[in-house]
Amino acid sequence: MKLGTTEIILIIVLALVLFGGKHLAGLGGALGKSIKDFKTAVKDDEAKGEKENVQDEPKA
Repeated sequence: MKLGTTEIILIIVLALVLFGGKHLAGLGGALGKSIKDFKTAVKDDEAKGEKENVQDEPKA
């Protein structure tokens, strides 16, 4: 099932009516911050894993 332009516009208008512009802006900001924090945590975890792998390798 594809959403067309009309359906997307209708969903956005309904969200604005139900929640108001200020609430949606706050939700968008919180969502953006959460995504940024998640990406940072994943990147840090990958770097930590690579560092541990390098340290675990036997030296020849």
